Amino acid sequence: MSSRLVTMVSDASGWYARLDQECPDRVEQIRIWLDSWEQSTKSKAPIAASLPKSWPTLPAGLLYDPGAVLDRLLSRHEAVSDGRSPRGAFSTPGQLVQAIIADEIGQAGKRRKEEEPVTLSMSAIPPGFRDYAEKFNNTVSGSSGEEEEENTSLTKSGVPLPFADPSCGAGLVASQIIRTHSQRLEGERDSVKCNDTLKLIEGLQLLDSSEIAIEASRRRILITLGRAGLVDLNGDGHEGMIGRGEAEMILESNIRVGDPLLDEWPWNEAPSLIISRPPWIRIKDRFRGHEDGSRLRKELSGRLRNAIDSEGELRFSALKGNVNLYRLFLERSLQLVSDDGRVRIVVPDSLLREKSSIPLRKLLVERNDWASTWCFPDPQRVFPGISQGFAVLGITVNGSTDVMTSFGPLGPNEVLPEIGVSKTSPFLELERGPWSSWTDATWAVPRMPSDEYDRRRVLEAIGKLADKPRLSEDGNWLCPGSESIRVRVGEVDQSSSSNDINNWKEGGEGVPFLRSAHFCLEGDEVVIRHPAYDADIPNDAIQMSHSMWSGSLEPRGFARIACQAILNSANERRLRWAVVPGDCVLGNSVNFLDLPEGVNDILEKERGSLAEGLEWICSQLNGSDLDLWSRAWGANSNVNNYEIESLPFPQPSGRDWLSE
Repeated sequence: MSSRLVTMVSDASGWYARLDQECPDRVEQIRIWLDSWEQSTKSKAPIAASLPKSWPTLPAGLLYDPGAVLDRLLSRHEAVSDGRSPRGAFSTPGQLVQAIIADEIGQAGKRRKEEEPVTLSMSAIPPGFRDYAEKFNNTVSGSSGEEEEENTSLTKSGVPLPFADPSCGAGLVASQIIRTHSQRLEGERDSVKCNDTLKLIEGLQLLDSSEIAIEASRRRILITLGRAGLVDLNGDGHEGMIGRGEAEMILESNIRVGDPLLDEWPWNEAPSLIISRPPWIRIKDRFRGHEDGSRLRKELSGRLRNAIDSEGELRFSALKGNVNLYRLFLERSLQLVSDDGRVRIVVPDSLLREKSSIPLRKLLVERNDWASTWCFPDPQRVFPGISQGFAVLGITVNGSTDVMTSFGPLGPNEVLPEIGVSKTSPFLELERGPWSSWTDATWAVPRMPSDEYDRRRVLEAIGKLADKPRLSEDGNWLCPGSESIRVRVGEVDQSSSSNDINNWKEGGEGVPFLRSAHFCLEGDEVVIRHPAYDADIPNDAIQMSHSMWSGSLEPRGFARIACQAILNSANERRLRWAVVPGDCVLGNSVNFLDLPEGVNDILEKERGSLAEGLEWICSQLNGSDLDLWSRAWGANSNVNNYEIESLPFPQPSGRDWLSE
């Protein structure tokens, strides 16, 4: 991030903090901002001129995008209302939404051309995910009046109707659609603009459970229409402009307060297109600031788990474990949209690989056409305020998936508001057959590097390992008996046992305590750097801190094969395996292998000593192909138990002694 951008972000954050001091009521902040925005639209003056004089001076970074400020004000209000800190609140970038809209409805008057892949794909077939958009382009570039008459669900600007956003917030997506609509009608007669705009806003279906969000959304869309010269903010309108009263009446009818997850959809006609960025929050994190938060969370969880559809079936099939609300919004969107309708949704990229999202991915692939995914593993430059990667899914409802095109890794240079993603963006086509075999039909999406050579290496590793036995499978070559290897978490919870974890002191009362920081890479070799075993560690090194255990828990007394579980995203290797001595205890930032009885005896017999046998197993686990596999399929920056148990673990060539 450049120093200029850092300064702008810092100035913006400081402005919100100063605003809270001047105007602590966050609903009032939103209403005043909307009033000032409308006044500046009418007067054609900067919004800063319309703000209360008591408000802090608006920094330059916020001056020219009132909508982004509104989104941030609302997200801060909702965070605090939910018991969360406003510092963690974030809003969706308008540029990203513009790119999604452009990609979904195509470029007016232009037909997209299929091009040869610019990077490696699983086949030579060009991506087919834009077929739906091309249908719109053909209509918009429009041809005969007869064709236009048949497409009554499409505006002249190319927007499919009804358009819905079941989690509309402050109306960001709808306002961006109106901007696109306005730009595409430039040059049309005033009467055509007016009639097509009426058609568009009458076809909106926007819903949110927050009353202030709906109030903000209605006002924002009205202001957007006014700025575009489509609504007369001061009067009754004329041939080329819709009157304010008429527009407000339509928006009040089509932008409503409601719970899309639990309530029935309040419109009779199913939407043709849904574009949305639903809330990313786990149910267990709701209502944390409420006095009765525990009861409210339990009640909400029960209602969602027992929600029934119109046919008496459970509404959410993918509601498993500790559920994040975005999963429910995704499944609900698939239910709401019309047959062959489209869903574009912005979600955390953990959905693409994590175990708990397998049911949802199966739903996407096996009962719908999951056509495309935009993958953003480094979100900060595109989506400021969030730390985890995110993805944009493109789904045609009903049917099944033959090929899913995964674009990525994407950055800000690949997000183009005019067309979607850059035509030079790297992509990978996941064909159903190979994709199923790669993932055992869990439909995980591999994380790919941008460099073509590195992509080839990852795909070669996946090809070599995909059909190999998994580490925890019964009867694999390492433990051919009925008992399988299990992966365990280190025995000490570092948070709850912090009083018994101290900095290293030679001769102190305690035993070595190993955590993730003690797994180090020296060249290509993973080593344990701990002051109990390495006298050359400097006193100020991170390995000296939190490295002695003084609690009642005793060391296991035998060596173990262990792996660093908590990673830095900049780590050269994802998998770091090492043999840890028997006189230490392990923190829960370390995983270790629980080997079945008899395996140690076999290793000792075949390698001359148990120590040599364990080191040999480590060398296999630290192989480059296995690390590439882990990088491709890892759900997040942590190496969890499920991931390790699912690692392919091929028998070394020329060795079959363990399987005899």
